[in-house]
Amino acid sequence: MLGTIVNAVAVIIGSSLGIILRGRFPERVKGIVFQGIGLVTLFIGFQMSLRASNLVALFFSILIGAIIGEILNIEGRMESLGDFIKSKFSSKQDKFVEGFITAFLIFCMGSMTIIGSIEDGLNGNPSILYAKSMLDGFASISLASVLGLGVLFSAIPLLLYQGGITALAFLSRAFFTENVINEMSAAGGIMLIGLGINILEIRKIRVANLLPSLIISAAIAYLSPYHTLYS
Repeated sequence: MLGTIVNAVAVIIGSSLGIILRGRFPERVKGIVFQGIGLVTLFIGFQMSLRASNLVALFFSILIGAIIGEILNIEGRMESLGDFIKSKFSSKQDKFVEGFITAFLIFCMGSMTIIGSIEDGLNGNPSILYAKSMLDGFASISLASVLGLGVLFSAIPLLLYQGGITALAFLSRAFFTENVINEMSAAGGIMLIGLGINILEIRKIRVANLLPSLIISAAIAYLSPYHTLYS
């Protein structure tokens, strides 16, 4: 869990710096920074999605996960949580909820999140999460300079999500084979592509409702006949 704690602290520190610097950037600079983040998010998403070894399994993971997420209305619940936090801290920033959700998805959908959390849980080695903490810390500066306080509070679901994966890996060591990790990363890549599309304002996609796809992809990969090749 130490790697996740360090990661959350890095996001808080980086976001705080970004908020301090926010008023010093003109709108056109904020705009190009946001577009740059969107393009990089798309690139990482495409790169991660190529890790899929079974495109049919990936398709059904996203399809089933999307249906479950839509029924559970995960994005709506995350927005409600963001609005609740916003009201408690009397934030008048219009982009609070957008920053909260966007930052969480960027920080938590990457392969480093999955692999690093599993490595920390299986072997007690947080080195990958330490490296991720440095990247997230710098990314949070850019995000918070554009989206504000919501980015800082994304450290809360990050702590719960990464910590949950670490704890699960510790308790279920035999489950997280190389195949399972790759398929989870591929599903996460699809979500990052959707997030990149959102950031670039090409089309609004309820990316958070795709989160159950991670669980579905892991289950399919584990039960797949290819599982024995990776275990």
